[in-house]
Amino acid sequence: MTDAAVTSRPAQGRLDLSTKLYYGVGSVAFGVKDNGFSYMLLLFYNQVVGLSATQVGLALMIALLFDAVIDPLIGHISDNFRSPWGRRHPFMYAAALPLAVCYVAIWNPPHWSPQALFYYLLAMAIVIRTFVSFYEVPSSAMAAEFSSSYDERSVLLSYRFFFAWIGGLSIQLLAFSVLLKPDATHKVGQLNPVGYAQYGLVGAVVIFLAILISAAGTHRYIGMLRAAPPRRNLSLRQAGQEIVQTLSNRSFLYLLASNIATAMAAGLAASLNGYFNTYFWGFSASQISLFTAGVFMSAILALSLAPYFSRRFGKRSTAMAVMVLALVFGIGPLLLRLAKLFPANGTDQLVWAILCTSIISTTFGIVASTMGSSMIADVVEAAELTTGRRSEGLFFAASAFVGKSVSGFGILAAASLIDFIGLKNGADPSSLPTETIRNLAVFYCPLITVLYLIGLILLFGYRISRTSHLETLGQLGAGTGPVRAQ
Repeated sequence: MTDAAVTSRPAQGRLDLSTKLYYGVGSVAFGVKDNGFSYMLLLFYNQVVGLSATQVGLALMIALLFDAVIDPLIGHISDNFRSPWGRRHPFMYAAALPLAVCYVAIWNPPHWSPQALFYYLLAMAIVIRTFVSFYEVPSSAMAAEFSSSYDERSVLLSYRFFFAWIGGLSIQLLAFSVLLKPDATHKVGQLNPVGYAQYGLVGAVVIFLAILISAAGTHRYIGMLRAAPPRRNLSLRQAGQEIVQTLSNRSFLYLLASNIATAMAAGLAASLNGYFNTYFWGFSASQISLFTAGVFMSAILALSLAPYFSRRFGKRSTAMAVMVLALVFGIGPLLLRLAKLFPANGTDQLVWAILCTSIISTTFGIVASTMGSSMIADVVEAAELTTGRRSEGLFFAASAFVGKSVSGFGILAAASLIDFIGLKNGADPSSLPTETIRNLAVFYCPLITVLYLIGLILLFGYRISRTSHLETLGQLGAGTGPVRAQ
């Protein structure tokens, strides 16, 4: 494959359905991993394995620090990689098997001391996240290569988030409805270790297949994607300087900071979801599986709403509006319960109320995430205009890092809160003091509100609109210099 064969610019028109499906289905792998880390890992290692919540959170936060270095490196290498299979696909294929094997391992920890288990969890988290980056960074970077259209990118990425949520939710639904069952030793299904081991195996198989299907399905497009730039003999210092220069785009920095803040909020919510459902609302595993099934509707709604809102209101305005709505519907039930204005535990009214608010809140959350990734895709051309370099992988490495912030900071914050309110390992929901359960919501609501407000305010610094994006594409096509500081 020669450079001349693949240097055409991305298409401005609509992509065919098969492109969207093959591109989107690969995110099932990230969805399964992210769902497991965000919703189940803290509960498993804390309440089942026996590590303190703080130890679990610390291990995943340390792993996140490794990601801050690893992800940009993978993005930079991917942008400049040369092979008969192009820049992206070799990394995607290479990630499938080791990621699947390690995903089985993290849900089957050895019977070691708490200190040894801490290091085991830390090592598994680092390795899993590294191989997730090997797939996710090159794969997500292709969004900016498949199309340069402001609106079509939102459509393409809405498929990506749709499949990520469907994949993660399907495995979680299977876990709570089939695998996590009570037995003679474990009265609460969520505390049964056998179910988690089975969950890990099923999740690993799905991850492996999703990556291979997406990589093979998009393989035929390699010749239409961009080739690596001409070889240059750069020192490590010069390469580092170029990375810093590329990532110094003003709109990107504001967007990255905003996305990290909202990802932290989402991670906090996801990590405590199992605790709220089990201890605050008193739901059974079968009831939780109903909520998981309900959120499928969220993914379906977001698939249509994200592109529509993007076309109608623009990406930044849409992101800001849905962030507020996601927060309101997310913490609304908790605030109403604290005010004694919500249905009591054990009632059908409570089940339906939580189901409806969960669907609405999650829908808006998915739309916000879709807008965030689509805005990153638009930064690619803005940066190219000022630097002369295409750096899709480098920018989408930041998107991958944002996704990992969900489980990294989220679990650490959730773990600290759990230890702070005194929720002990293996606690029986029926025997917890009322004050402990109440404090879970009392401290959670202000914290998540602050995180969302920070993300909202930072978005004002993002300046790329549909108009400025079209102007940038025009300048790049004409081969002229920068139009404005982006």
